[in-house]
Amino acid sequence: MDLIKDAFERVTKKQKLSSSKTQEVLDLIDQEIKQTVQKIQSCNEYESQVDFKSTIAELKNKLKDIAPLGQTESTQKELNQALSKYPKLLEKSFHPDIAKAYRNVEFDAQTVNEIIGSHFYRQGLFELGDCFLSEAGEPESAAAMKSQFQEMFQIVEAMKCQNLEPALKWAITNSDKLKPNGSDLLLKLHSLQYVAILQKGDRDEALHYARTYLAPFASDHMAEIQKLMVCLLYPGKLDTSPYFHLLSKANWDKVIGELTRQFCNILGQSYESPLSTTIAAGVQGLPPLLKFMNVMAGKRNEWQNMEQLPVPVELDREFQFHSVFVCPVSKEQATDENPPMLMSCGHVLCKQSITKMSKNGTKTFKCPYCPSDIDSAQCKQLHF
Repeated sequence: MDLIKDAFERVTKKQKLSSSKTQEVLDLIDQEIKQTVQKIQSCNEYESQVDFKSTIAELKNKLKDIAPLGQTESTQKELNQALSKYPKLLEKSFHPDIAKAYRNVEFDAQTVNEIIGSHFYRQGLFELGDCFLSEAGEPESAAAMKSQFQEMFQIVEAMKCQNLEPALKWAITNSDKLKPNGSDLLLKLHSLQYVAILQKGDRDEALHYARTYLAPFASDHMAEIQKLMVCLLYPGKLDTSPYFHLLSKANWDKVIGELTRQFCNILGQSYESPLSTTIAAGVQGLPPLLKFMNVMAGKRNEWQNMEQLPVPVELDREFQFHSVFVCPVSKEQATDENPPMLMSCGHVLCKQSITKMSKNGTKTFKCPYCPSDIDSAQCKQLHF
């Protein structure tokens, strides 16, 4: 991706340079033509036709000296060269036909449709989500998802307008669910409201609000509460105080993000759209699979029947949701039938590898990673 980005930036730079040079030449030509027109218009009717012709001839000589084609030719040539290389790099980096990596895998069409519809609702595209689910024949699943995300968007939109009432109402209603998640969302919302009241200059109201809504959090958040209490010294002028950062829009954005995360969590939904996550993971996983299929083009049927991926596919940590174990001996991923086993030396192999190496448990064997003698009967199953 860095190569593509660099190539794109080169093309952009050449394009800007070419455009700038062309505009410069056009401005010179425009200036000379305007001066000639002005000179002709200033001539009176008694001047001879010879003077008129000489003026036009002079203009031609000036335009010839400017040499517009010569000045723009070099920059245009450099731009054309950059443009000719860029598609080749794109073609080399991106595969237009990704169907080579396709496998005939059974999946639940209803679940996929719900994921796509849910993605539209997450983005606030409610009409599009309704249309898609209706066309897909899934109208019943639309109503529940839509109402849930509509409520979330109403709260978020209100917060963007500095209106915390809907957010506080929702957080108070779901406080018993927020506590097990370790979330201090309610405190953050009350803190924002307290700061907003204090910035308006009403110290007494802010103090009353703090005693009513912030005091219950003092036992677990004393340092934060103390900082907020010191702000009482600056009613109406927090923006010029040492605590001006409390008025930052970034604080609101963080709380909006926390509310969205907790809202999705309570709904049993992931914070990130499953569709976006799937596509992003697929983009990372496609190159090695396409490379494999290009090399093994004649084994299409084998690819369709494989239970596991034929090549290792490395994904970033954000796509690693479950711990997996691949046996260092058999190179196979652990399953319920072939679980990982902890040996007495501390190393781990899959059960089938231990069974083979111990001759079905009839003898001890050497650990492949250290000189320890291993008794298969002492191996214990690991649970991730």
